[in-house]
Amino acid sequence: QVQLVESGGGLVQPGGSLTLSCAASGRTSENSTMAWFRQAPGKEREFVTAIAWSFTEYDDSVKGRFTISRDNAKSSLYLHMNSLKSEDTAVYYCAATREPLYRGTYYRPYLYDYWGQGTQVTVSS
Repeated sequence: QVQLVESGGGLVQPGGSLTLSCAASGRTSENSTMAWFRQAPGKEREFVTAIAWSFTEYDDSVKGRFTISRDNAKSSLYLHMNSLKSEDTAVYYCAATREPLYRGTYYRPYLYDYWGQGTQVTVSS
């Protein structure tokens, strides 16, 4: 079993930056695909970005603004968010798989086996 705990959320002004962290514990694997999803009030959970080995994938809405990174030695996943917009406001979730996903499938939430509890990000002046 793998436990994921997100941290780093908060209130930030438009144009600001924030870094989220996800600490993994339990039977983690360097081969797993890890991702960030988000869910805004009244909306479905949506894909933000994922990383598997050296491959990364981003939703078009965050390309050029967000960067995903991973430190396998620390069993941690990060999301560096720049140029934040009000539409980035959501609860951000960390997710991981038992086995690596094929490229092109990272955006499917039902393929992920483990989820964190989420951390709130609010972008507002």
